[in-house]
Amino acid sequence: MAAVSAITFGGGLASAQPTWGPLAPPNPFLGPMGTSTMHGDAGSSDATPLDGPGAGAVGVTSYPLLAACPTVLQGSDGLVVALCTSVLGQDPTVHLIDPAAPAAPVGGSLAQLKLAKGSLLGGVYAFLDNQNRLVAVDGDRKLQRVGHANNALFIDSTVDLSGAIPDGDAVTGLAPDWQGNVWFATGGGVIGSVDAAGVAKTVAVPAGEQVQNSISTSPAGTSVATTHALYQLSLAADGTPKIDWRREYDRGSARKPGQLSWGTGSTPTYFGPTNGYEYVAIVDSADTRVNLLVHRTDTGQEVCKIPVLGAGGPGSENSPIGVGNSVFIAGTYGYPYPKVPEGAGPAVPATAPFTGGMTRVDLDGAGCHQVWDNALRSSAVPHLSTADGHLYTVLRDGTGGPLDGYAFAAIDPSNGSILNRTGLPGTTANDTLQMSALITGQGDYLQGTITGMLKVGANGFGSLGSAGSSGS
Repeated sequence: MAAVSAITFGGGLASAQPTWGPLAPPNPFLGPMGTSTMHGDAGSSDATPLDGPGAGAVGVTSYPLLAACPTVLQGSDGLVVALCTSVLGQDPTVHLIDPAAPAAPVGGSLAQLKLAKGSLLGGVYAFLDNQNRLVAVDGDRKLQRVGHANNALFIDSTVDLSGAIPDGDAVTGLAPDWQGNVWFATGGGVIGSVDAAGVAKTVAVPAGEQVQNSISTSPAGTSVATTHALYQLSLAADGTPKIDWRREYDRGSARKPGQLSWGTGSTPTYFGPTNGYEYVAIVDSADTRVNLLVHRTDTGQEVCKIPVLGAGGPGSENSPIGVGNSVFIAGTYGYPYPKVPEGAGPAVPATAPFTGGMTRVDLDGAGCHQVWDNALRSSAVPHLSTADGHLYTVLRDGTGGPLDGYAFAAIDPSNGSILNRTGLPGTTANDTLQMSALITGQGDYLQGTITGMLKVGANGFGSLGSAGSSGS
């Protein structure tokens, strides 16, 4: 298959609903806005300036890659770079995919490249830089920049981080800052920054704190949520990371079913109504009802704490959507993950039905208030298009059993109602496993599953899809 021609990113930047924004300014060291990180941008807003498939009829195409694909990204050349974990061997594998071509041969991959195996979460998080290279830290503690040319993948550069990351530890999140440094955080609580010369400097959080989610950056600094507290960091004059502020949160009395660690499941979300990053948000892990927490990025002052997911369950493993004055939270309580990271500890209770739930909260002059709360069971990280004004996700039809089905959904962010839903193929073989989707420059929705990837598009091939039906 020939590579698709270069595409222009930037169409639809002006939102049809100007209340959805602004987004933070693009990070100059990332690839295209909206498609170069798992959560859309450096600040993990989970909002994109690109149009999605819309609320009309869509078609569905399957990419059977024999791998779970949590990170699906698109460069300025239009090619998709996915970081997946193979079903056989559990090896992190980079796939190069032409999203404009049918899903064949080899499940749609133009090329594949294996990376060294690490922890369960090691290698999950990666980003595309401004040269369309996938940047990830492999299981050998090497910062790898994976380039592609002529339908082939190759290691373009390597930085050995074994002197900065202890034996037995692994990177769980990384992101570039606005000066081009690559920040990373490890499961064991080491936070570091790698400069352009490949020099890494680190700081450690207190013993016992782990980092089990990705990290976020903004022009204000780098945000990291540990299993105990939310941090913002910056660089000292000598390039060493320093903690600007730390705020503890209620982590509950134990890990909950449907969460991968004992503590917040949130990758921190930068957002705000003025510059797109004056606030940073996470969801805590309080026992009976979790709370959305919003802090000022400059001081760490708490500006909002409000109970969420009242119609769902008390837990979220997903990064919230943050845009303008609005935050959207999806619950994962009871989600039947097939495996949790080593050392996560037992869940209390051991299992529970997947109850899900979604909540919208808006900030106001007095703090914040709930706009809506529902019992929709999102089985993926939702995304908001500021261009077409829709929330997109995959819903799980069932409460966690092996025969549950899945459906692509376009949701009205003003009231939480379903505008359209389209059934997806398969059952557990196409579990979306609370993974984050990609809205492409062509308006398609690419969703990783436990065995590959699905493409949903208004102009897709439609070989597996059907016309959507409206619902609520």
